[in-house]
Amino acid sequence: MYIKKIIVAIVLLGLVVAAFFANFVYSAMFRPNTAFNNETAYIYIPTGASYLDVREQLNPLLKDIDKFDALAERKQYITHIKAGKFRITKGMNNNDIINSIRINNIPIQVAFNNQESIEKLAGRISTQIEADSLSLVAAMKDTLFLKQNQFNKATMLGMYIPNSYEFFWNTSGEEFRDRMLTEYKRFWTETRVAKAKAIGLSKNEVITLASIVHEESKAADEQPRIAGVYLNRLKVGMPLQADPTLKFAAYQLPEYKNTVIKRVLNKHKTIESPYNTYLNKGLPPGPIAMADLTAIKAVLNAEKHDYYYFAADAEHMGYHRFAKNLSQHNANARAYQSYLNRQGITH
Repeated sequence: MYIKKIIVAIVLLGLVVAAFFANFVYSAMFRPNTAFNNETAYIYIPTGASYLDVREQLNPLLKDIDKFDALAERKQYITHIKAGKFRITKGMNNNDIINSIRINNIPIQVAFNNQESIEKLAGRISTQIEADSLSLVAAMKDTLFLKQNQFNKATMLGMYIPNSYEFFWNTSGEEFRDRMLTEYKRFWTETRVAKAKAIGLSKNEVITLASIVHEESKAADEQPRIAGVYLNRLKVGMPLQADPTLKFAAYQLPEYKNTVIKRVLNKHKTIESPYNTYLNKGLPPGPIAMADLTAIKAVLNAEKHDYYYFAADAEHMGYHRFAKNLSQHNANARAYQSYLNRQGITH
């Protein structure tokens, strides 16, 4: 009888333990464990992160971090951390959370435009992906990469076609650069290459000219006409005489650092620089800034006309007056210079 009581006690204890264990397993795996009120929360797991790094981000989002720890260890997540951006939905249980942060790396949209240099582009991108600006600049300026892909220091910015692209957050500097090369090649379809050839320009030259067009006018409906003016000048061997290139050349000089040139003066036209298109015929060595997509398309689909000159139109700000001859242009230019004088803009 005594032995039977012991057996019964052991069985009952086993049932209690089993029930406790079953409840613990159920609680650890299937009971909702989120502590936030929003519908969704996100965590960003860096490359090379430890479980403690992940735990630190999860702790304020979960009701019971200890039960999460237990399941994470049982499912071997602790030793198999994945980098990326991950979504946690309100009401998720620990099992769902672990599955989500293990396999559901969420793509993000990375966008950029109108960057003036590789450094500024890197700074813009570093706010959107894991790679920092220094690693991005190093990857973008890698001399071997540039040489292998027919770019150089002057033309490298032209490889980055401004747009919105889908990336994983944990993208490295090299991965970003390589993806942009792929997008650059994809952009240059046979049709676009043929259009560039028809106007006598290489791909780099199209983007260089587009950067000037974009700096001259942000009005998409006017850019093809401005592109046509510059192409007309190139055809007859005239200097481009593009004021934005003078500003670019000036900004490379110490005396113009941290300044804004609002009015191009005669002294700017004497700056010794390959980017001075008053002193040098043809296109400058590379883009003076990142060309907008509309400007690139404007060059490839430039308006055909007989204009060789244009000047800013004070009566329609953001637009220009076009001229076929120098006397007409001088009249347009004087009108705009008078406007600048009335506004007190002297430099």
